[in-house]
Amino acid sequence: MDDEDLQLIPRTRAGSLLAWADAEALPPVPEEAVQQVLTLLELGGAPLHDGWPELGSAVVEQLLHERLHLYVQPEGDPGVYGETVRLLIDHQRAARRLNAKRQERLHAEAEWQGELLGTLLRRPQLLTWPRLYTLLLRADGVDTADTDAVRAWLDGFRALEPEDRAAAYAALVDGGALDPMTGADAALGWGEAHLLSIGMATDGARRLLEYGLMQRSYRNLAALTAQGEPMPYELRGEFEDFEQVVADVALWLCGQWTVPGLPALLLTDYPDLAPEPGTAELEAYAAARQEEQ
Repeated sequence: MDDEDLQLIPRTRAGSLLAWADAEALPPVPEEAVQQVLTLLELGGAPLHDGWPELGSAVVEQLLHERLHLYVQPEGDPGVYGETVRLLIDHQRAARRLNAKRQERLHAEAEWQGELLGTLLRRPQLLTWPRLYTLLLRADGVDTADTDAVRAWLDGFRALEPEDRAAAYAALVDGGALDPMTGADAALGWGEAHLLSIGMATDGARRLLEYGLMQRSYRNLAALTAQGEPMPYELRGEFEDFEQVVADVALWLCGQWTVPGLPALLLTDYPDLAPEPGTAELEAYAAARQEEQ
């Protein structure tokens, strides 16, 4: 893949933003969080001005309330995401693209949406498979930078009985990584219904990311076409070639935001540990529930 042509992955200006914050003596935020925020803003369709996202109430809400919890599993304080958004707001104000009143209002929105994100990341009902297995690997002290160690742990987890796996999921509550389930969810626990929902959320989150990557690539390819440049190899042949490149990049990004390589491993080598149900599986589950009634 020649990404210089396809232009799938956003070229964020994380370094520039952090350098500006340092020059302004503003509180520092982790570069990893800045990269994640800028990437998801662009792939989520945030309007850009001179390469910087234009933040408004809808954009801030989409990022902090709807998108980040689908992909990220931070090791530290999730409050860094709200802080990163507030830093972007200050940068936008410094560029004279916000007035003081709007800056203050967006700051308040980013603060409470950022606090809400912390609760969303702790809700078992909102997990995806990469996020769940990231928590499990960390709980067991696995060196997540070592692919062989991750594979060995997955092999061991595969050898467990289903009830033992469910117990490992539930233990994340006791360890403090997740909040207890409430209401009807608590009654269902970590049974088939919950695991099906995790699989559907994983598939949906990845497809949403793929869509954003495709849209970005198409926008950049329009410039090539206007200049009379040849189309990249992946778009000169079967469309499936381009789809596969996009899918691979989406998996790579998901790994950067959880454990490198983990989402691809779960999808290709360990699908039995992270099933993503299709129509047939969902219909079979619904039919089985009807028979029980």
